[in-house]
Amino acid sequence: MPSLPRIKRTRPRSSDGEVLARPEPRVAELSANGLTWIHLDAPTAEEATALQERFGWHPLDLEDVLSKRQRPKIDEYSDEGYLFVVLHFPVYDKNVQRLNAAELDAFIGSDYLVTLPAVELLPVTRLFRRCEEDEALRDQLFGKGSGYLLYHVLDDLFDYCFPILDKIAHKLDSIEDDIDDERFDEVVRDISKVKQEIISYRKIIKPQRPTLRLLERYVESFLPEELETYFDDLVDASERIWDLLDNYKEVVEALEDTNESVISHRQNRVLQILTIFSVVILPLTLISGIFGMNVAFPGEGTRMAFWVVVGVMIATIIGMVGFFRWKRWI
Repeated sequence: MPSLPRIKRTRPRSSDGEVLARPEPRVAELSANGLTWIHLDAPTAEEATALQERFGWHPLDLEDVLSKRQRPKIDEYSDEGYLFVVLHFPVYDKNVQRLNAAELDAFIGSDYLVTLPAVELLPVTRLFRRCEEDEALRDQLFGKGSGYLLYHVLDDLFDYCFPILDKIAHKLDSIEDDIDDERFDEVVRDISKVKQEIISYRKIIKPQRPTLRLLERYVESFLPEELETYFDDLVDASERIWDLLDNYKEVVEALEDTNESVISHRQNRVLQILTIFSVVILPLTLISGIFGMNVAFPGEGTRMAFWVVVGVMIATIIGMVGFFRWKRWI
């Protein structure tokens, strides 16, 4: 594999001639057992071009690395002897408080693995640092080929997916408790957020499932024969995630229906009470209207007439309430 020529660089100086500190190189590289792992978060055009020239990747792959909207895919270059893999994984963006898709671009050759995530993926960063600090782990992962190393990178990323699912499950349990406690305003807001997270998660995982099945077939040439079944584990993890998301989708829809039914029942109860008040008051208004007309009627102007009218109104109220109770309307 050809290496880039060393370029002599002078240390940068400020306007007054003071020597400035040289920035640390962003490209992290590890080598062991004839295998090289290069890791770089959010590569710039210059950094990606340097790697492309070093390893001889196709120019279209360079465009895909720099692009921000790539779908999950696998490109096989048999003549050049490498695979270009694009996968997406969920990350929680605290700025907008929602799940977003983080793209991982990976090049896998017979003696190298290059991982180029569009944003920092903590599982990949942590695995790289562990390999830096633990020589025994580095020898173990680097000693079985680039395919085995890629498997561990993806395995850590899929393990990172399950805590996010656990948080969604915890939110669903909290929503169920809120419904039992009749905190309906909070439930509506929480259901909306959880549904958004589930939809975002499904949009990330769904197009990736067939890609992982293809990866299982293509990566066999970079794995020892006894390790060919390892990528079955990644496919199984992806299917478990999808099954859980399907389950959560059904649960949140059921919780939403339940919450709407309870709210509707409360509204119907309120309308029922208001209707009873209206129906009870209606005949009272009729009675008071009749006796309030400017016409003569028996007992007009006497104290007894007033109490007769009041008695009729009370009897009407008792009669109507009794009728409603008999009909089991209240």
